Amino acid sequence: MALTRRQRIRATRWTVYGLSFALVIGAAVTVDWPALAGALFKVDLIPEMFPAVLTQAAKNTLIFTSLGFSIGLVLGLVLALMRLSKVRAYRWFAATFIDIFRGLPALLTILLLGLALPIALGGWRIPGVYGPGSLAVGIVASAYMAETIRAGIQAVPRGQMEAARSVGMTYTQAMVFIVIPQAFRIVIPPMTNEFILLLKDTSLISVLGVTAQTKELTRFGRDFVISSANATPIVIVGLIYLAMTIPLTRLVGQLEKRAARAR
Repeated sequence: MALTRRQRIRATRWTVYGLSFALVIGAAVTVDWPALAGALFKVDLIPEMFPAVLTQAAKNTLIFTSLGFSIGLVLGLVLALMRLSKVRAYRWFAATFIDIFRGLPALLTILLLGLALPIALGGWRIPGVYGPGSLAVGIVASAYMAETIRAGIQAVPRGQMEAARSVGMTYTQAMVFIVIPQAFRIVIPPMTNEFILLLKDTSLISVLGVTAQTKELTRFGRDFVISSANATPIVIVGLIYLAMTIPLTRLVGQLEKRAARAR
């Protein structure tokens, strides 16, 4: 007797449940849990990581992220306005910049700005302890933020600009005081997502070389793994990343719900 569509779906679902349960039971039986716990969560190593993992590595990660996000936000806004400009040269420049830095891997951009540029300029380096890394990730972020901001500006009803112009505002005044503030309210959720991505991308900065003062979370965990011959530091660093990113992810969800209710 042929099964109905609902019966086939139910049978497939229970088959998946059964296979998943069997895999879990098989893993529970075959894995050497004490050895795994010793390799991934050696309790004796955890006190050795603190407080440096927070006061040094996590702090540097947040500094790189904040500086990179600030650079990306300012540059992204400028690029978005250039993309919307009536001047063709501005539109071409912004489009070319965005296409290049969205198309290149972030790691390659960091290497170009942090290593290739000083060689090309005869040894001149971007000033500041956090300067090279923050500028590199900020430029990468700006290419993505520019498109997000541009979409937000275009999502503002055209009547807002017309109403502002009708009360005597110039085009610049209307953009600064009326359109752009409304656009940023629209793009807050995707911009928060960009902050989360930037927080994780700071791990790439270590390719430029680090000092004790600029070591971020991933490099700190890697160095600790090498010195301890144990993977516990990577697990702890991962948990710290999650402690920073999960609240931001939940915030994005709340902002999206609020925006949906407002619409």
